Amino acid sequence: MPIRYVLQRLGLFVAVVWAAATLNFFLPRISGQDPVREKLMQQAASSGYVHTGINEMVEEYQRQFGLDQPLWRQYLTYLENVARFDFGYSIANYPRTVVSILADSLPWTIGLLLITTILAFAIGTLAGALLAWPRSPRFLQYLFPPLLTLSAIPFFLLGLVLIYIFAFQLRLLPLFGGYTPGRFPELSLSFALDVGKHAVLPALSILLASLGFWALGMRGMMVTVEGEDYMTFAEAAGFKDRTLFFSYALRNALLPQTTALGLSLGQLLSGALLVEVIFSFPGIGSVLYNAIRQFDYFLIQGIVFTIVLGVTFATLILDLIYPLLDPRITYERG
Repeated sequence: MPIRYVLQRLGLFVAVVWAAATLNFFLPRISGQDPVREKLMQQAASSGYVHTGINEMVEEYQRQFGLDQPLWRQYLTYLENVARFDFGYSIANYPRTVVSILADSLPWTIGLLLITTILAFAIGTLAGALLAWPRSPRFLQYLFPPLLTLSAIPFFLLGLVLIYIFAFQLRLLPLFGGYTPGRFPELSLSFALDVGKHAVLPALSILLASLGFWALGMRGMMVTVEGEDYMTFAEAAGFKDRTLFFSYALRNALLPQTTALGLSLGQLLSGALLVEVIFSFPGIGSVLYNAIRQFDYFLIQGIVFTIVLGVTFATLILDLIYPLLDPRITYERG
């Protein structure tokens, strides 16, 4: 692979991250809300009276968070901190830092979405390939209508349906949360089983809604591949059906699916955020939802920047490994 191309992609990666970081800084401030004043007024209202000297407290906290400085100076400080992956303190959860909040919520989101994404990719890709293969069992064709229906249902809507069936009607699974309220996280089998039981419904809503997407995409690629000349030649050469399916059809149809998988893995932090909100799952989605409600600038910036960085990095890796996935792809000039 040419060094020039690698440098170009790295330069584009840096430019995209910088542009995203800049938008991430300015967009929350367009709302005109004062997060410090909002938080202090909420605390005062919850205690039943309004504190005297509220303006002095607001000014002091703004000085603490650096919000009293000119916007351009805040922006330069923000870029410097982002380069060190330091997003400062959370306004709504002071004195906790944004990084510590991300460290607590990231494992929940990654654990939930990584498993469901890989399972949906594997099952959906194989199902889509078999649906398009003319010599597959005929009963598999009955899978097409359910998969088509599932692909049109949003994650969060399917989650609401599952909550109604399995939590309200059948009462088989927990309604919300990552584990039973009142328990403390620990390294034990009982706690792991409790977490797994609470993760069934959110995982099932993501898995079922994703299966149709992967299956229909793979089915379309397989139909295209079956009309290629190399498939006709391989059939004429007398290769076995298994060889035609796995070595010729499936292998060549997997490249677009691999691209989508890479982007999906890059979007692990952003995917199905509403599912976490619906199930009160202690992941990035719930944290971002609460941060937006409380106008927590620094926490919003940390989460959004992390999501953008993950998607951009996944795209960069895909660009660099494409020639390894398909030798027909080259970045050399003709």
